[in-house]
Amino acid sequence: MPARKYRIARSRTGLGLFATKPYRKREYVVTYRGRKIANDEADRLEARGSRYMFEINSRWTIDGSKRWNVARYVNHSCRPNVEAIERKGPTIVYVARRRIKPEEEITVDYGKDYFDAFITKSRCLCPKCRERRAERQSRYRRKIKRALMRKKAMRKRSRVIGARPAAKARPQRKAKGKKKR
Repeated sequence: MPARKYRIARSRTGLGLFATKPYRKREYVVTYRGRKIANDEADRLEARGSRYMFEINSRWTIDGSKRWNVARYVNHSCRPNVEAIERKGPTIVYVARRRIKPEEEITVDYGKDYFDAFITKSRCLCPKCRERRAERQSRYRRKIKRALMRKKAMRKRSRVIGARPAAKARPQRKAKGKKKR
């Protein structure tokens, strides 16, 4: 049996699938496996909290909730490195969109419906979203800091309003004149 090119390990979002060897672009990664069920039944299962549903078309869905479905560990990313492709029948395979380096997490874009239902923009943990949130947070902190500095300066000025500041004593200069001889 050939050695697998992936492993299941802890990621930022729980368990994830990580590459152990490099993948070439358009190389097969893993198959999404499970029983084929009708969309009505899938909706009932989702209402009860099942999340590992892969909708094939308007009639059928693959229930990938079984542990032997290794593809269920492929997490969401806004900048994915694999994509889902439908092969003959109801078979879904993940194929590399770009080169994947060893120890890199294998991710796919789950789509707008899943994103809106289970993940929100503030909770997406892909590197690009985390970077965007950190940048937004640092801009917000700078804005707050500037506002506090302005407020502090206004308080300082308001204490002086109405009272004139004392004139600064100037050092006396020697008068320029003719020297006495």
